[in-house]
Formats: sequence, structure tokens, C-alpha cells
Amino acid sequence: MSDEVLQDYEAEQEDLRSVLVGLSADEWRLPTPAAGWDVRDQVSHLADTEDVAHDTMTDGPRTINVDAAQYGSAEGFTEAGCERGRSMAPAEVLEWWWTAAARVRSTMAALDRSARVPWGLGMGWQAFVTARLMEHWAHGLDIRAAVGRPGVDTDRLRHVAWISTRAVPYALRVAGLEAPEGHTLRFALVSPGRSEEWAFGPDDATDVITGPAAQWCRLAVQRITRAEAPDLQGEGPLAELALGHARAFL
Repeated sequence: MSDEVLQDYEAEQEDLRSVLVGLSADEWRLPTPAAGWDVRDQVSHLADTEDVAHDTMTDGPRTINVDAAQYGSAEGFTEAGCERGRSMAPAEVLEWWWTAAARVRSTMAALDRSARVPWGLGMGWQAFVTARLMEHWAHGLDIRAAVGRPGVDTDRLRHVAWISTRAVPYALRVAGLEAPEGHTLRFALVSPGRSEEWAFGPDDATDVITGPAAQWCRLAVQRITRAEAPDLQGEGPLAELALGHARAFL
């Protein structure tokens, strides 16, 4: 599955690029669902974090744990990338992102599959590639919403579902919560084409979340609220906590 995620990462970026190359200058200035960010800001953020991803993998000058600390907050770090893009024309931002993306993919392909990337507390190779895919998918949702060109959910969402289910313990820590003692969690999610079930977690789990993978993934990247995911059902207290506090990113 490891090389498959790298191929799907590239496909996700190609899909987003196919939207961006056809935008007018006015469309690059359209506001997105992220407050204060237009389309150019979204792409600038992706470009900037691709630069940081590359340096983190190669011990370059902008490793995430050093670079982000200079700004004092996650918001300050992300805003700095947007500010750089605001001094560029849309075509320059597009070239910045696409060049950075190609460099990251090349570096990922050459990296040992057993490598641990020092992003935050550290991530395995597959988790790191998946996190970058998830980032592009989530910001792609914002961009597509802004320009009125909704995409089609694909089976690439299986990667997003995988990493977001694994992030439940992290999400609860961020919320200052603990999992109920003795409870375990299983996911039984329906793929976008409804052709298969994607199961994550132990078969004998005490709690279970069922429903469309597309809704779970959007909830985990906080593009929709719990109320906007009516088809997700939770059985058990841990399942309810996971649905109420889903978070799949730092």
C-alpha cells in the first residue's frame, strides 16, 4: 500500500492543478470557506508547507519543528506562507506550488520506507505521505467551493479515512479528553462509490462508527460540522467522543 499512497498523492495534486490552471485572475481572488483566505492564499499555504515538508525530510533550513516555532503559533506559521504568496501573481503561486510538489514527491519516492519523518512528534513514511495527501484534499475542497467547481469523491479518500481514524487519540488529547476505560473503536465506512466497506480498528471493538467515508473524512478535516454529517452513526461513548471531536491535523 505504501507506493499506492504516493501515486494517489500525485493524482490528488494533478486533480487540483486541473482546476487551478483554468482560473481567471478574478477567481484567484475569490474568498474561500477559510475566513480571510482567498484561493491564492490556499495555494500559497500548500506551496509553503510543501517547501517545509521537503526540508523536514532532508534536514534542510526550514524543518517544521524549527520553522513553526519561530512564529509562536500555528496561525502565525500558516499566515506567513500566505503573506509570501500575496506578493506574487497567480501564475507565480501556481508555479511555486507545482515545483515544490514535484520536489516533495521525488524526495518521498527516494526515502527509505522505514524512515521516520520528524514532523511534530514524528511520522512514519506512509503516514507522512498520507498527511500531505489529506492536506491537499482538504484545501482542494475549499478552493473548489470558492470557484464553484465541486470535485468527485474518489477511492483516494481511503487514505484520508485511514489517517483520520488513527488520529482519534490525538483529537481527544487536543480536546482535553480521555477515552473511556476499556473501550475500543472500530470504523465501518462506506466507500464513495458504495462498492465496498472500509474497516479500521479491531473486529471485537466495544464501540463502532458507521456511515459514508466522505462524511467522516470531511468531519475529520473540519470542513463540516457533526450536524452536517447526519449519516454517520456512533454506538458507544468512545464513538460519540470521536464524532464530536474529530481532528486529523496538527
